[in-house]
Amino acid sequence: MTALQEKQTTVSATGTLSLNFIQALNLGIREEMRRDETVVLFGEDVGARGGVFLATEGIQAEFGKKRVFDTPLSEASIVGAAVGMAVRGMRPIAEIQFADYMGPAFDQIISQAAKIRYRSGAQFTAPLVIRTPSGGGVRGGHHHSQSPESYFTHTPGLKVVMPSTPYDARGLLKAAVRSDDPVIFFEPKRLYRAFKEDIPAEDYVVELGKAKVRQEGADLTIVGYGGVMPDAMKAAAALQGEGVSVEVIDLRSLVPWDKETVLASVAKTGRVLLVSEAPRISNFMGEVAYSIQEELFDQLLAPVLQVAGFDTPYPYVQDKIYLPGPNRMVRAAAKLLGYA
Repeated sequence: MTALQEKQTTVSATGTLSLNFIQALNLGIREEMRRDETVVLFGEDVGARGGVFLATEGIQAEFGKKRVFDTPLSEASIVGAAVGMAVRGMRPIAEIQFADYMGPAFDQIISQAAKIRYRSGAQFTAPLVIRTPSGGGVRGGHHHSQSPESYFTHTPGLKVVMPSTPYDARGLLKAAVRSDDPVIFFEPKRLYRAFKEDIPAEDYVVELGKAKVRQEGADLTIVGYGGVMPDAMKAAAALQGEGVSVEVIDLRSLVPWDKETVLASVAKTGRVLLVSEAPRISNFMGEVAYSIQEELFDQLLAPVLQVAGFDTPYPYVQDKIYLPGPNRMVRAAAKLLGYA
């Protein structure tokens, strides 16, 4: 048993495991591979190395080289192979080393994986998962820090997921593997080892398309997903210190997204701040904003505001300025609360 496996199987007296995001992800992959022999894992250096961030560390040792194997540095080939295997009855988990490198595989994702069910009249599906580290906060620069989720939320036929906690990383990954349609699974790399969480030792799945209310409140709603969530909670705490009751919603899934939970919250508070780190233009949160104004216009007490990344290439060393940290969120919240 590896040191990582030992951590994953050390159950506390309360029946929980204390794991960080990447350990929980690793455990979720192992559990799905144990449960279903059609699940295979491949990508650049995912085998003996365990991936660039060690998300797949030790998995090849447990399942062998036929089910866990390295590929050439060719993202189009990785996804193309995953589509072919999925159509033929396998459930591949393909890793793209950084979300920034999804570009070479773009055609395979949007023209092949996303359309198999529709073009075949539902005779075939593509039950595959494309895992990829995304987002900034690790000084990776413009080729290793981007948040390209909106390219994929715009494509019918794909499910798009981005967890923010170890609990959700494990549960959503397991749900993604069991999905009969392709899932793009974004992993905020700055959260990989940011904190640990006590999660149940027993098997569980987090349903795709269900948001999580991280904190209940009455004056203002903050909606986010992925890497921004810890900062959203900090902003909510700062506002709470000023006597503002803030509701915080973590979308977790972008396609499908949980419109019902968001609308119910905004109907209660009347004010909403949308937060993500992707560039603002054509940001997925634009769709959320449109849905809110379309269905709740008469109940809004202030215009919908958004705090996002900037419409520039991701900078090498200015992560803290580029990312929508708690200070930018608090300033936007003050604008919402002061609107008359």
